[in-house]
Order: sequence, then C-alpha cells, then structure tokens
Amino acid sequence: MQLNLNFDIFKPKAPPLFGMDISSSSVKLVELADAGRGNPRVERYAIEALPKDAVLDGNITNLDAVVDAVQRGWKRMATRTKNVALALPTAAVITKKIIVPAGLRDEELEVQVETEANQYIHLRSRRSTWTFRWWDLLRRDRKRSKC
Repeated sequence: MQLNLNFDIFKPKAPPLFGMDISSSSVKLVELADAGRGNPRVERYAIEALPKDAVLDGNITNLDAVVDAVQRGWKRMATRTKNVALALPTAAVITKKIIVPAGLRDEELEVQVETEANQYIHLRSRRSTWTFRWWDLLRRDRKRSKC
C-alpha cells in the first residue's frame, strides 16, 4: 500500500502580483493571486480610459493624463499589493551579455555591469535602471554543484 500525503498547506503561497498595461487608449491594472498549485486568480482589475493622443506610437506624450489614469485605477482597485510586474517593449530595452568573474559580491557585480554598460551606452540621465539576470547565474551554479 502506498500512502500519498499532500503537504501543500505548509508551502508558502506566492504573494499577490500587481500588473499594469499602458496602451494608446487606456491603462489596464490587474492584481493576481495564487489560487493554489501555481494557478493564478484575478483578484481585482480596473480599466481607465486615456484621452486621445496621451500615448502615441507607444510613447507617453501626456504624462499627467497617464499618471491621473493610473492613480484613478489604483484607487478603484483598493489594492495593498506591493509586488509589481512590468513589461517593456523590446524597442525600449537594451540587452547585452557580459562575462564577469564568479564569486563577486552584489556590490562588485553592480559596479562591473555598470562599467561594462557605460562602454556601450552613454546615458546622460541617472533615471536609467540596470537589471541583472540572476537566474542564469544561479542555474549555472546549481549545475556545477551537482557534478
């Protein structure tokens, strides 16, 4: 006789996730929660119309109108979720693979990535954001440790 016990009640659920899509006609907001077994469930959503020409060809041309729409939608949703998922169009993202030494601390890795990026991208603004693909590094480390 085989006994199958399900201990899912002891596994923490994924925290709710807030997502936003800004299109040329509206701002769409959604909050997703874990319905169990990795299945998402829509908890709340809101759609707020944008005035004509607030977003043209994927670029925000009327920032105040877009901010107002986001704030109205956020207020209507009444969410407390702090985890946000954002998607950017590929035209707004620059991707470059670099090789860095293994074992760097987070601060050292950040300096290395920023130094490498500055060779290819000359930015005048401090409003740019660097992100790192940690999961690729972790996956490689796990494969090495299993050998």
